[in-house]
Parts: sequence; C-alpha cells; structure tokens
Amino acid sequence: MNNATQFSRRRFLTSVSTAAAVTVAAPTVLTASRTRELRIVGCDDFTYEIQHDWPQLPDKYSWQTTHNVAVDKAGNLYVIHEGNPQWKDHPSIFVFDPSGKFIKAFGSEFQGGGHGLEIRDEDGTEFIYVAAYQQVKAIAKLDLNGNLVWYRRAPMESGVYAAGEDKSTVAQWGRDRFLPTNFAFLPDGDFFLADGYGSFYIHRYDKDGQWKSCFGGPGNGQGKFNTPHGLWLDSRSEGQLRLAVTDRAHDTLQFLTLDGEHIETKSGFGLPANVDAFQDWLLIPELKARLSILNKQDEVVAVLGDDVARITGEGGNTIRNDPSQWQQDRFVHPHDACFDAAGNIFVAEWVRTGRVSRLRRV
Repeated sequence: MNNATQFSRRRFLTSVSTAAAVTVAAPTVLTASRTRELRIVGCDDFTYEIQHDWPQLPDKYSWQTTHNVAVDKAGNLYVIHEGNPQWKDHPSIFVFDPSGKFIKAFGSEFQGGGHGLEIRDEDGTEFIYVAAYQQVKAIAKLDLNGNLVWYRRAPMESGVYAAGEDKSTVAQWGRDRFLPTNFAFLPDGDFFLADGYGSFYIHRYDKDGQWKSCFGGPGNGQGKFNTPHGLWLDSRSEGQLRLAVTDRAHDTLQFLTLDGEHIETKSGFGLPANVDAFQDWLLIPELKARLSILNKQDEVVAVLGDDVARITGEGGNTIRNDPSQWQQDRFVHPHDACFDAAGNIFVAEWVRTGRVSRLRRV
C-alpha cells in the first residue's frame, strides 16, 4: 500500500491537518435547552434543532463505529456500522421509527465490514443496498426486512483486481483490492459503485447487479481520485445529470459526466465523505468535524456543527475514542448524513462507540 496516497480512516487521525478555509461563518447557537439536550444551530433557511444520540439501541446490541444512514418512505431510519468481526451473530444494520424507537436489526453477514447504505425505490418497492469493505469485500441488495436479493464480490471482469480478490475475506488494502464504499443510482436502473478504499475506480452495474464498465482510478484529480468515498447523482442542473464524487483525500468534490469525463472540481472541504440532496441543496458530511450545505450554484451556504480547530489541533486524535470530550452542537467525524422527506438531517459519525444525531429543521 502506498503510504503517500492511502488515507484510510485508521490513518486519518495520524495525518490530519488544518482544514481548508471556507468563507462561511460557524453556526450560531440561538437557544439552548439542557434538560432535553436539544439546541438550535444554524440560521435562516438552515436552522435545526440538534439532538445527539437520537436513536437508542436495546441493551442486547451495541454500536461498533457507526458509518452510514438512510431513510425509507415511511420515515424509518436505517443505520449501518462496521461491526466487530469476532461478533458474527451481532447485526450490522439497525432500524428505528420516525420517533427514534428501535424496530428491528439484521445484517450480521456484514459484521467486520459494514459501510455504505442506501435505500432505493424500484417501481414502488424499496430495497437496501449495502457496500461492505474490510473482511467482507462485497456489495448486496436486500429487502427492507434484510432478506438477501443478490450478493456480489469483486468484479474480476474489470481487470483491475488481484487474482482471487473475488474470493478474499482478508482486509488487505491497495489499488488491486476491492473495498467498496458507496452507491449512486441512475434513472435507467443502473447504479454506480465507488471502490473508495480499494482500486479507486467507479464501477457501473445494471439493475441486476451485473458489472458493465468502470472509470476513474488513482490520480491527482480531473476524473482521477485519491479515495473516491461518496457518490451522488446530481440532477439539479436542468438538462444535465452529473455524478458528484467526494474525492476525500484531495479534500474536493468532483463533478463528472455519466461516462466519467471531468466537468469541474470544488475545493475547500475537510475530508468530504459522502453526498445527499434535498431540493436544490447538496449536503456534504466532512470527517474534519462539520457538515457543509451547498446551493444550486455549488456555493457553500451553511456550515453546521463545526469543531474543526479542536479536532485537527493538538490532542484531537484522542477525541473519537472518548465520549466525554464530545461537545453539544459540535461534530467529531461525520462519516455520512442524509435528509428525510421534510428536510431533517441524520448524521452518523465515525467514532468508536458510535453516534447518530438528528437535526430537525425549524
């Protein structure tokens, strides 16, 4: 593995530096209610009531580094965590109702590698898509109860993987390894998959999970990547669909055509991890301790939960392992964030004991 280019999250805490400046003021706390642990953050159109540790697990389960979040049409929240590979029977996916009450859990097959999680409506029926890295090295499609529809390993026909990678369950890192991170979905039923920790390629699959093509790979931008971690199909520009890619170790957001041709690059982020959209807004969770919201012109119009100076400063590498150092209204390492149908935001953070926050739009 190339130490100069590999920015895994395990190495993030030993390689953080001051985040690139963004010319938007940090959110202002307007009111506070300590008894409910609810505060108001942001302002104007981007005002939210924030509650950390919003969903609670039954005692028989535990958070093991939360990774991604998704919401179904009923407003239920799905959370995936990486999971301890030694706890083979422990579920990797938890589901909560719109009030935060636990409903169900499943997905033990992703323990040790649970990562990307998306929900897609296909002709009125919703399905879960999972990308799993580390010891799992696979992608899967499930129904909302966790029943498997299909399961796929490394696409060897792409020609970018080491021999036997489609059978490997060893957590090896490198550009010839399959360590998928996240999805984006096309109107025709195809989907894109980012191999964000492995080959740095973006693969295209058909609706049945059969590999079709790929583009990207490692490089210094302009359609090449250093950790293409998150994806989103951006339909905000009339007459043009763009693929938004968080090129995480470059601290940029790249926009590409659906054939992988570079359109433009936006800089100024701090390890951007994923993308979601609501109306004309793009939501970018950044591992360097904040959320950014972009308008239709891809300008940053709001920054929420900013704790960049503390997290990237002296001693910041101890904070993810010590909940006593986590601060109200401030994020540690947002790894994923998504909107629900009302514009509320859910955030999953890459911290040792897990943290999922709800930002209710007010």
